[in-house]
Amino acid sequence: MKSVKIENLDWVTYKELTESGKSRIILPIGAIEQHGPHMSLNPDVLIPSHIGEQVAARGDNMLVAPPISYGYKSQVKSGGGNFFPGTTCVSASSLEHYVFDVLQAYVNHGNREFILINGHFENSMCLCEAADKLVNKCKSEGIGVKIYLLSYWDFISEATISKVFPDGFTGWAVEHGGVLETSIMLKLHPELVDMAKAVDVEPATFPPYDVFPPDPSWVAPSGTLSSPLKATAEKGELILEECISGILSHLN
Repeated sequence: MKSVKIENLDWVTYKELTESGKSRIILPIGAIEQHGPHMSLNPDVLIPSHIGEQVAARGDNMLVAPPISYGYKSQVKSGGGNFFPGTTCVSASSLEHYVFDVLQAYVNHGNREFILINGHFENSMCLCEAADKLVNKCKSEGIGVKIYLLSYWDFISEATISKVFPDGFTGWAVEHGGVLETSIMLKLHPELVDMAKAVDVEPATFPPYDVFPPDPSWVAPSGTLSSPLKATAEKGELILEECISGILSHLN
């Protein structure tokens, strides 16, 4: 099977696959962020990249661009905060402009349809802004561009949630470094997960506001917002398959 990853193609093959806008370009966007002492810093990059590659391999006329690995600043109530060593983030304007520039480059190649797969909650509005500005710019130049923006976790059904969290689901907001991400990583990259280091914590609770500078005491010392101890590779496989098939059902 030919590679769906743009970086693995020579320029002639890339040109043949994309000329006249006949391929849709998938762009994974994540973050380098702590996910507890039991897991690597890059789940937010590896997960959307894998999903993108599977969607492209199973779909029609899709290619996957190299991922954007640096995301918007980790927030205390969704990612544990920007003060943990290893969490390496950029400003909203930097991410917006970078995504805009990358998409503009692909438009210059003749590509006209894009699928942004987000793997880091905090990125969302930055990506909306980049997509909106690019579409409007292209429209003013007489170029028709369409951009789909999605976060993979939005494709997980209530039925799957009940299987992954049989004791009750406390919500996406506290799933940072918890069962969801850990299960997916156990399936995709077990070598990057050490469950012997996993810390059992109660689901985080927060006041109904943010404060700046952020208060580290709001987050467990482990950096996770819920316990990963019940994560399994089997749960990860279930989640991934539903996300991939769900994305395909909307885009094909």
